[in-house]
Parts: sequence; C-alpha cells; structure tokens
Amino acid sequence: MASWDIVSTMKAPEEKVLAFAAHHLSLGADHLWLFFDDPDQPIPQPLIGHPRVTVTPCDEAHWVRVIRKRPPQHQNRQTHNSRLVYRELVTSDWIAHIDVDEFILAPSRPIAAILDDTPSDTIAMKMEPFEAMHDPLLPDDIYTSREFRGALRHEHWPRRRAALGVYRKVIRDGMLSHTIGKVIYRTRIPGMLPRLHAVMVDKVFVPTPDWQPEMKLLHFHSQDRAAWEAALPFRMTRGAYQFRPELQAFLAEATAEQIDKFYRRTQMMSVDLRDELAKVGRVIIADLGLRAKVEALRDGRL
Repeated sequence: MASWDIVSTMKAPEEKVLAFAAHHLSLGADHLWLFFDDPDQPIPQPLIGHPRVTVTPCDEAHWVRVIRKRPPQHQNRQTHNSRLVYRELVTSDWIAHIDVDEFILAPSRPIAAILDDTPSDTIAMKMEPFEAMHDPLLPDDIYTSREFRGALRHEHWPRRRAALGVYRKVIRDGMLSHTIGKVIYRTRIPGMLPRLHAVMVDKVFVPTPDWQPEMKLLHFHSQDRAAWEAALPFRMTRGAYQFRPELQAFLAEATAEQIDKFYRRTQMMSVDLRDELAKVGRVIIADLGLRAKVEALRDGRL
C-alpha cells in the first residue's frame, strides 16, 4: 500500500496540536513532521518518542540550517519547512502540507488505498476545502463543528443569497478563508518544489484542475467566534484576508454590532439550508471525535 506523510508548521495550544496529530495518525499517516513555530513551546508528552511523529522546534539553529535566517512571514516559514522535509527527510510515497486547523477527511476508504489507485502519471492532487460552521449547542471537541460548508461558485451561486444574505458580495465564494485547497503530492520527483497550495516541477506549476473526489479538507477557520475575532487584526494585515478587498474593507469599518450580525448570518446555518446544501455537495456533515482520538493517543493506542 502507498505510504503518506503530513508536514505542518504550527503555533497552537497543546490540545489542538494533539487533536491534529491524533486525527491524522488515526487515518493511517505513516509519519507527521511537526514544526513548532514557537521554539519555546513544550513538546506534548504523547508525541515525545512517538515512532510516527517528529517534532522540530524552530529555533535559531533550525533556521540557520534551513535558510540562514528566520523568515519574517509565517507563509515563508511554512514553505521552507515543507521543502526541508521533502528534500531531506521524507521516505514515504506521498506527502501533504496542511495547517494545524485543517483536517483531512476520507470517509469512503483508507487514504493509502486511494493513493494506490492513483494513476502513476499523477504527481499531485488537490483537496477541496470545507469551512467549519459555528454551532453553540455542540459539546466541546477541541475543534468543534459537525457542519462544513464548501465554496458556492458557478451553479451554486443562486444559493449564495440563502447562505449569506446581504453579505454575499463581502464573501463572494461563501468562505472566509482560502477556497483553493491544499495538495497531496508524490515524493522523489526530480525538480519538485512545494508551495503552500500547489507544487512546481522545474519551476512550472503542476496542473491540478479537478478536486480529488474522495479526500476533503475540513478547515476550522472561524467556528470559534472568540478566536476568530481575536485573530482579525492579524488576518487583515498579514493573514488570510489581506488579499480579500471586499472582506477587508467591510471588517475595517464594521462596528461590533455589525460584526456580530455578519458572523451570525454567514457562519451559522438553519437546518433547512444545511440539508439543501448537503444534497448538492456543498455541506459535509462529519463528527471527528477529536477528544476520543486524543485520549487514544495519550493511552498509546495511536
């Protein structure tokens, strides 16, 4: 069976790091390459010595080895760490670079089986992102959501009014974060250069015109309202919103009351809307059971 790894540069509380690790280990990842952007963050005990996990604190010595100096932008730090793994460390057949709040979902069969059936001339495959919706009634699960909404493009545009109301021009594709997705790609390809949302071979982007149909990317971007509001200044200046002029302009001028109305209208769904969007593949309903997976990791069952 095909082997596959995950690489991620992360800065998150321990329980979120463990949720990310436990979930992907439960999917059968052969190895996780976790880079701690804060080199002083303690390594969670369940990951110390784990045979399928390597944690690297990104201290000064790390950056001297990789590129001589720590890049100021987090996107560049992510890119350089993924390239280090690809160039020097990975031994598996495939690898994906994703963030600590992104979770691969493959409900139909093991990822290794999917990769085994992939044509040999396919170098990279794109995983479609689905954004976690807010549900205040759910019990805490570290990352908490059961409903994940995808982009509302093309034939789904008429549903944007129901989903977004007056904010459909503020969030044109129906998602606050990236709609481009992430890729899982083969290793040992000469001239391969990983990027955040794509890969290049010999300085030419590898085309990935279609979504991989059996693998989705669940993105916990804004389901936690307090965390979302706290992250707004960073996301508007250096993060996900800096190249989203309509969204950026709205948030820059919005009052607290307007942001409240915006969030409630765009990040929560009625049951009827959820069911309609699920029928056309724009909503995924999934219970990840992250606390149970973390407990299994702590107990040595993962």
